[in-house]
Formats: sequence, C-alpha cells, structure tokens
Amino acid sequence: MSLMCFSSLSPPSSSSCYESRAVGVIIGSLPGCKALQTDPLQSTMLRVTTASLCTCSQRMRLLLPPSAPSSTLTPNKRLENQHTVDSLYELSVDIRKVRKIKGWILSESSAYVSETADLLRDMGADTPVIARILETHPEAVLCRPEDVAAQRDLWVSVCPNKRELMSIIEKFPASFFTLTHHSNQRANILYLQSLRLSKRIIGKLMASAPQSFSQPVERNQEVIHTLRETYLDLGGDEVNLRLWLQKLLSQNPYILLRPAEAWRDSLGFLREQGFTTEELLSLVSSLRASIAELQPEAMQHALAYVEEALACSKDELKQIVIRCPAILYYSLPILVGRFQGLMDVGVSVEQVKESPNVLELTTQIVLYRVQKLASYGYDVRSGSLDFIVGTKKDFEMSYGRLHLRQQRPLFNPVAPLKSEE
Repeated sequence: MSLMCFSSLSPPSSSSCYESRAVGVIIGSLPGCKALQTDPLQSTMLRVTTASLCTCSQRMRLLLPPSAPSSTLTPNKRLENQHTVDSLYELSVDIRKVRKIKGWILSESSAYVSETADLLRDMGADTPVIARILETHPEAVLCRPEDVAAQRDLWVSVCPNKRELMSIIEKFPASFFTLTHHSNQRANILYLQSLRLSKRIIGKLMASAPQSFSQPVERNQEVIHTLRETYLDLGGDEVNLRLWLQKLLSQNPYILLRPAEAWRDSLGFLREQGFTTEELLSLVSSLRASIAELQPEAMQHALAYVEEALACSKDELKQIVIRCPAILYYSLPILVGRFQGLMDVGVSVEQVKESPNVLELTTQIVLYRVQKLASYGYDVRSGSLDFIVGTKKDFEMSYGRLHLRQQRPLFNPVAPLKSEE
C-alpha cells in the first residue's frame, strides 16, 4: 500500500486530521497513485477530492444520533459503554447533559440502567421523573440493584407513603443513592425513632443532611444529649423536650453535624455576656440552633461594634440582640457595611435602635424599599423603619396598606357632608 500520493497534499486541519489520514490511506491504495506524483493537474484534483471527502465526513459526524459514543469521535477519551448509552437514550435521558457533567459514568463497564429504572417505577415514578433523576444524579445507574432495594426498604420505614418517598428522591437523588455506611444509617434511624421523633422529621433529615446518618450513632447521641441538657438547663421542661427537638431539627437539619463542644462554648460565652437562662433559650430557638455554628471571638467582635455604633449600654445591647439575634452570626464587615448603608440614606442611630431588625436587610434591599416608599410620599427618615423590615411579603403588605391609606383617606364622621345644590 502506498501513501506517497497523500504526502503531496496540503496538510489537513487539526479538527479533520483523522478523517484526512483515513482518506489518504484509501487513495494511496488505488492503482496509479504513484503516477499522480508527476502530474500537477491530477495532483490538484486529488487535493480537491480529499478536501471534499473530509468535509463530508465532518457533516456526517453532525448527523450522528445522540446515543453515538463520543469516544469514536475523540480517541483520547475512554470508550463508552454502548449498552449504557442506548438504555439511557430509551428512557429519554439527555445523553449530552450526562456527558457534560458526569461523562465518566458512560464509560463504566458495569451499569444497571434498566434495573434502576424498574425500581423507581415500582415506587411510582413515571418516565419523565426517572429521566430527571438520572440526569441529575447519573451515578445512580452504577448502584447494584440489591443495594438500591435495601435502601428503598430503609427509607420506606421513615416515609409515610411511596408518593412522599418518590418526592424526596426526586428532590434529593444524591441522598437516596448514597449507599455507603448502610449499618450506620439503620442504627441512626432506630435511635431517632426511639426519641419518638416523627417520621416526617427523620425523613427530612435523611434527605437534607445524609452525612449525619452516615456517621456513627454515638456522635448523634452525644449531640442530642447536649441539646437535651441545654434545654433543661435553660428552663425547659421534659414534657416539651420532644417538640422542641423536632422544631430545631426541622429548621436546621445540620444540627447533628456540629460537635457537642461547640454548643457548650457558644452558650458559655453568652452566659458571660449576662444573658439569663430564659433569654438564652429564646436565642437558641430564634437562631434555629445556629448558635453551635458561632465562634465566641466572632460574636465578641459583632457585639462590641454594635454597642459602639449604636452608643448603647450593656442592657440595651442585650435587648437589641434578643430582638435581632442575627447580629450574633453576621461577620463584622457585613455589619459595618449595612450600618453605613443605613446612615447613607439618612436613617438615624435612634431609628436603628428602635428597629434593629433592619440590620437583617442588605444595603441594596434597604435602598430599594426606601425609594419605593418615597415614590408614594413616605419618608423613612422622619418615620418608622418598621415599614421596611421583614421579608419581601411583609414589605409588600406594609407598602400595600400605606398605599391604600393614600388612595382612600380615613372617613371623618364629624366632617360636614358635601352635597350638590
């Protein structure tokens, strides 16, 4: 086989080098190829023919179906498992999306696409739901069917029905298909059930914070014990303990991932600041147990800045913190920026002391709400900040009431009636 005639051609581009090389091999094997080396006209014709064939090859590549393995087009990648690709394609899974985010999965020698789909279908999932789950978490097809079945049985024990279980899997597929530490998961479920926590709360914990179920049950027991001691030490009673725990775990699923020592350090610091047991219990509940995430040093800086910026006493500072517990977990740069933003729009220090929750809003939100109210004639500099604090829904309700008052003035029953004569 001769390749001499191909060597006389202009070099192909890098994107078509493999196609050009293949064309060269084919043409070089044709009879009379050597004669082309001495004939300039025929050599030119050969170059045109080669270019046309390469262009045709590139067009053919664009027409390949989505299930075509990318490895046949990019030799540097691992060869895809064609059975896996075809099985996903039959389920209407976006193969391009899988290739983009987790392409290595398509190259695994063992995959259980149809088996995983059958298990999800048995739990009530239809084809579009199955496709979304496998697109979001394609690693699911690498799980052995017997392991997924065992995981399903485990989750069924804490989910009221299959519909709710399927809803959780659709939202948190990675949590469901995390099959490691199965014995730890079971032990933690049994422990939380022994505390008489509701199945709904346990299911939410498993979906939102699966790491807490993968760790040894002894760690969760230590944290729960600390929470129980904290609640009772701060004046809580045993009767309401379960409801208090459920509320905290529902609001902050990551509680069990915080070391027990962090609770003791943060509460000890706040005790030193003069907060009573009743006030501490209120803070723990208001912060959704985020106190365990706070560092005493960071809280010290935040309190010192607020005390100086608002020119308040220690007792006033305590009341401000109780009304706006978020002050404790905002970093110093955030507090400085938000307070300065309030001063820039003309808000006074006294107004901030009266409505400290305004510090929960970003400077951009404050500016927008101030301008919104100003467009209807309300000047926050001479009024209360209560109109701009709260959530977006709270603000819309306040702004709506203010707008309504301006559109429809209050009726004065003693004013003389106007009548047309």
